[in-house]
Amino acid sequence: MKPSLKAYSVHLFTATGAVFAMLALLDAAKGDWAMMFLWLVVAFIVDGIDGPLARRYHVREHAKTIDGVLLDLIIDYLTYVFIPAFALFQSGLLPGWTGWIAIIVITFTSVLYFADSRMKTADNSFQGFPACWNMAAVVIFATQPGFWVILAIVVFLAVAMFTPLKFIHPVRTSRWRNLSLPIAFIWTGLAGWAAWTEFAQPQFVTWGLIVTSLYLVSVGIIQQIFPARLGRLSRLH
Repeated sequence: MKPSLKAYSVHLFTATGAVFAMLALLDAAKGDWAMMFLWLVVAFIVDGIDGPLARRYHVREHAKTIDGVLLDLIIDYLTYVFIPAFALFQSGLLPGWTGWIAIIVITFTSVLYFADSRMKTADNSFQGFPACWNMAAVVIFATQPGFWVILAIVVFLAVAMFTPLKFIHPVRTSRWRNLSLPIAFIWTGLAGWAAWTEFAQPQFVTWGLIVTSLYLVSVGIIQQIFPARLGRLSRLH
């Protein structure tokens, strides 16, 4: 297969995320939150796979007519931000004015973050919370905390987007990747399990989601507090 055909096939694979976003939105409009999240999990898996494929098949060199970064950002905004925000509002988890605050804060701050040229750090992590509202929303649906707790989480994460705090990319951040990547896989499986059971998952799944989420949210900050030795970091790269 020609290199250009392989490269364009990666773009086509990435574009399926838009289809999964539409399927998630259709289920969200019906109030079928379990199916909505299952489609978002599928989109999350596609997003995790397409990056390594794009680098392997050199899409910037062999498929120049399509901007893969822009394509990825469009789909990510739908699946990471827009649909999860709608779900938090429409589900009734945030009643009255709290729901309005949440959707305004989430959509407004996230679109600014997506356009911020400083969002990536030198070690391929993110500077500030990377607007992964799909991950936050599935944990919220699985744990069903009170609306004040949900609102506090929304405000905290929105503010965290514009801080110098580091958040890892489980695939691209090389430091501790041997631990972070399996935990990300575990999180994805647990999220799919929770959605498949319509959020009547066993307690160990709930706690597994909480623990793995806390790791993924905090590990980048821990790496900032305890920076790697320069020699070791250079070997990892």
